[in-house]
Parts: sequence; C-alpha cells; structure tokens
Amino acid sequence: MRIAIIQGDITTRHVDAIVNAANSTLLGGEGVDGAIHRAAGVRLLAACRTLRTTTLPDGLPVGKAVATPGFKLPASWVIHTVGPNVHAGETDPALLASCFTESMRVAEGLGARSLAFPAISAGAYGWDARDVAEVAFDAVRRYAAASPRTGLTLLEFVLFSEETAGIFREVHG
Repeated sequence: MRIAIIQGDITTRHVDAIVNAANSTLLGGEGVDGAIHRAAGVRLLAACRTLRTTTLPDGLPVGKAVATPGFKLPASWVIHTVGPNVHAGETDPALLASCFTESMRVAEGLGARSLAFPAISAGAYGWDARDVAEVAFDAVRRYAAASPRTGLTLLEFVLFSEETAGIFREVHG
C-alpha cells in the first residue's frame, strides 16, 4: 500500500473515496465536513438525512464509519467518520485509530482501491496534528498487517495546511 502526503483540498482528489471528518449528526458542519458538503452538493445532505432516518437515528458514533455516494465530487464515495473531541473529554487514541481503521474497512467493502484522509480530529476537535499523524500511521500499519490481501493500493493524507502536511511527512519518515 502506497502512502502519499499532500497539502491541498481533499474535495478535489481523484481517488475512489475520501474520508469526511464528520460530526455525529452527519448533517454538515465546519472545516473539512462543510467543504465536502458544499463540494458534493445538496444530494449529499439528502443521503445523510436518509441515513439518520433509517440506520443511524441516534447519529454516527465516535470511531465508526459509514459511506455515501460522492455526488458532485471527483471521488465516487464519501466515507464519514466521527473523530474523538478532546474538548468533550474524548482523549483515547484507540477511538481515533478506529476512525482510520473503520474508514479503510468501509472503503474495502465498497471495492475502493484509493482513499484520501484528512487530519481527523485535528483542529476544532483539539487533537495535536503530530498525535493524529502518529495514530493514523500506526492504524494503517496495523490494518495492512491484519489484511495482507487488502485491495487498497493508495492512501493519501490530504492536509489543508502546509504546516500539518509537514508534520505528517516528518512523522511518516
């Protein structure tokens, strides 16, 4: 599995699926979540509302992941995951790791070969970017070791700021 670290806009990536750092309502928000909803168009919000009225009436739990079509995005799929929020006392790295692991599992279930991640829980949710990078790369290594025949061949970490991209590059080595 190849890993690429890119400074840029995740909504423009030509990959099979992108990961949305969503909130539990799945109804849009700030940062990456808002950008993905704006770029995908109103049908993404409608798909998320359908999830809320059917399989996720209480919202998406922290550390879990669910997919919707990408609609107007270059990516065919959006995989929504809810990262832990330090400001709400959610400081367990296992919850953050689960976001990455569950997103890869959902991507594989869709037949995706390429997947782009943002810095889940960094920024508004209060996690330090270096901690997010360390947890993310550890989760990827563990997933690859447990799934040696994974169909995922490319993982992109698409970071909005050059500072965060630099931290991810440094941690990745």
